[in-house]
Amino acid sequence: MSAAGTPEARWHEYQWRLIHDQPTAPRMHMALDEVLTLEVAAGRRPPTLRIWEWNSNAVILGRFQSVRNEVDPDGAAKHGMTIARRITGGGAMLIEPHNAITYSLYAPDALVKGMSFVESYEFLDRWVIAALNSLGINSHYQPINDITSDKGKIGGAAQTRRSGAVLHHVTMAYDMNPSMLLEVLRIGREKLSDKGSVSANKRVAPIRQQTELPRETVIQRLVDTFKDRYGLEDDAITAAEREAAERLRHQKFESDEWLYLLP
Repeated sequence: MSAAGTPEARWHEYQWRLIHDQPTAPRMHMALDEVLTLEVAAGRRPPTLRIWEWNSNAVILGRFQSVRNEVDPDGAAKHGMTIARRITGGGAMLIEPHNAITYSLYAPDALVKGMSFVESYEFLDRWVIAALNSLGINSHYQPINDITSDKGKIGGAAQTRRSGAVLHHVTMAYDMNPSMLLEVLRIGREKLSDKGSVSANKRVAPIRQQTELPRETVIQRLVDTFKDRYGLEDDAITAAEREAAERLRHQKFESDEWLYLLP
């Protein structure tokens, strides 16, 4: 098969945009993910890579998880955690703004046409793994949705496809606070609800343990790698997109109906 006919060549069919916005509230991030996915699906926004910055500590639950099973309320309150639920599946993520590296890809689902979810995870994570390897981190894809290394898990991906678009996002541990993790997340403890999937307890090896490079340097390498491989032009969230996300944040992502969708 010629290079032009390979799935890898599909990346070059699009003019990719980069959004690297100011620190943002966790539930606003959830709303932006949904809005930008639908904007790409409607053809109003080009395919986009969005680098997240967080403005507070947070616990981000997967779409099919129970708050009771995942979050210790006393630990969450002690560490000022905002609880949010995303529109994709997967496990809970504990976020400290300076210790997390998070990004989203929004693209037409033609980019992953004919691929299973497992195949698309590996395909969409290749550029990230290349970037980490270029920093001297021996990283690779681990089915179903992990980015890992010979020292342990680095991050996890989650994905959804809707209205003709694919949303694929990843959170990687730049560094971590193990004591906070154990106080906030109920990993390995008694299951309190019979609802929802439960997060797996995996050995995590943060990027900072594998390279002494600053978080900002790692993020820049991610951006440079994507740009070198597929092209990337700077962009920003439009006023209309932000207004739509603010409405969705208020109506959906901050509502108890959404947050406690599973008890």
